[in-house]
Amino acid sequence: MITWRLVVEQILNGLVSGCMYAVVASGLTLIWGTMKMLNFAHGEFYMIGGYILYFSMTVFGIPPIYGLLLAIAVTFALGLLIERVIIHPLLDKPEWEVSAFVATLGISIFFQNMAQKIWGERFKSVPYFLKGVLDIYGFRVAYQRVFIFTVTAVVMLALWGFIKKAKFGLGLRATAQDRDAATLVGINAKRIYTMTFGMSCAMAALAASLLAPIFLINPWMGHAALLKGFITVVLGGLGSFEGAILGGVLLGTVESLTVIFISSEWKDVVAFVMLILVLVIRPSGLFGMKEW
Repeated sequence: MITWRLVVEQILNGLVSGCMYAVVASGLTLIWGTMKMLNFAHGEFYMIGGYILYFSMTVFGIPPIYGLLLAIAVTFALGLLIERVIIHPLLDKPEWEVSAFVATLGISIFFQNMAQKIWGERFKSVPYFLKGVLDIYGFRVAYQRVFIFTVTAVVMLALWGFIKKAKFGLGLRATAQDRDAATLVGINAKRIYTMTFGMSCAMAALAASLLAPIFLINPWMGHAALLKGFITVVLGGLGSFEGAILGGVLLGTVESLTVIFISSEWKDVVAFVMLILVLVIRPSGLFGMKEW
């Protein structure tokens, strides 16, 4: 039986899922907005972050918070390395966006098969960071989900402020608007590209680490994350950081309501219907700007 309390609880759960979609999508948005490229290996950085957290907690006994920070730091460093070694040499080539697309697709296949070979096909799980359920006036939400929502909100707000106010953020925005003009005023555009790619990978690791106690870790977990990330980016508008946040929250909430009003089997169908409607009605996205 569907009650209003159940609806509210599902909306709260949807907000948590939406936060994770927003984190993944904001990483994709950063790369697209700055470098004008799609990173098809984004899901694999998500997967690597989850595995790093798993081994840090279950094998080395590192506390969850430190394991979370370790996953972010290692994935950030790996992103910097991948960008400098593989993406960076392509930047000045003709039609480099196509080459970067092929390169990231190859990176995705490599990391996925590497994970399957090294860590096996069995699904792995990590314990909850916080156990128990928060009960407020009859509304029940797991502490883990409250933790996810809180951390995500703080990180996204800090990142938004960093992009809008910090010196590096201003350089990033200038490079995104006009790389040649930014270079003329002394901004190192290639350094901006490298750091942006690393930040994007770190955000994927953050999302995977927060969701690891709820969803199992496996070599293919990046596919679903990448797909929902792309849907969120299109919903919010390519290159719009605010759009990625609002699009993620919208998608997560609609999916959660679909589970109780229709069926969990229709959750992904509704997501794709939303995507198609936005592409037909407003191709620039709900919060994106039209390009003339």
